[in-house]
Amino acid sequence: MKRIALGLAALLSILYRIIPFAIRRRIVMGFAVLESRIGAPSDSLRRLYTIEDSLELVINERAMAFGEGEHPKHHLTDYHGFFATHVAPGNRVLDIGCGYGAVARSIAQSVPEAEVTGIDIEPDNVAQARKAANPSNLTFVEGDATEAFPDGAWDVVVLSNVLEHIDERVGFLAKIRERLSPQTILIRVPLFERSWHMPMRREVGANFLSDPDHRIEHTREAFEDEVTRAGFKIVELRTPWGEIWARCVAA
Repeated sequence: MKRIALGLAALLSILYRIIPFAIRRRIVMGFAVLESRIGAPSDSLRRLYTIEDSLELVINERAMAFGEGEHPKHHLTDYHGFFATHVAPGNRVLDIGCGYGAVARSIAQSVPEAEVTGIDIEPDNVAQARKAANPSNLTFVEGDATEAFPDGAWDVVVLSNVLEHIDERVGFLAKIRERLSPQTILIRVPLFERSWHMPMRREVGANFLSDPDHRIEHTREAFEDEVTRAGFKIVELRTPWGEIWARCVAA
């Protein structure tokens, strides 16, 4: 369905592009202003935020096309570098919720003496990850890490935009600490305080989650509380790009 819709949009754009951009912009903005004047401010804000969410999906789709299948945010924000910096030669690294393997691949390429494994619950993600030009020190497995982990001891565990998708986050982190005994756990999550729009969205009853599958978007305090209750100690925490990047060790 998505492919059909995008194909139809491409056809319609052939006619639409005849209109100069300056005029197209005024048309789009005119409709937005008209929408903003219907109902109370809280009602119009909810609708405008819904439109903004839809526009964000379009921007992300174009960004993926620009990046030829890989989102440019990977190299623009360099969060891969944060993970790779904390991996030493000889480490066994487990990337939980690896998606199509971009982070795991970067770590394996940056630290060729490390052994890196990515695990993801989605078969299509794992299949795509395996098709890439992967170094010999990288493997991918399909599985649900909330139920079972790959065998062996792991020096470093990576959770890149994973924790916010889990209901029982403290229990999940505690399970990682107890069963895997990692020297380091590296976590990246979206930060709720990234913009005043997040509390504004919540106040007017609009969506304030950057992904419909998110269970939470952490404040710094909430993140620190969950990690601490799971038995970890935060030894480094940064908040670039409206995210939390944290390096933790067992308390």
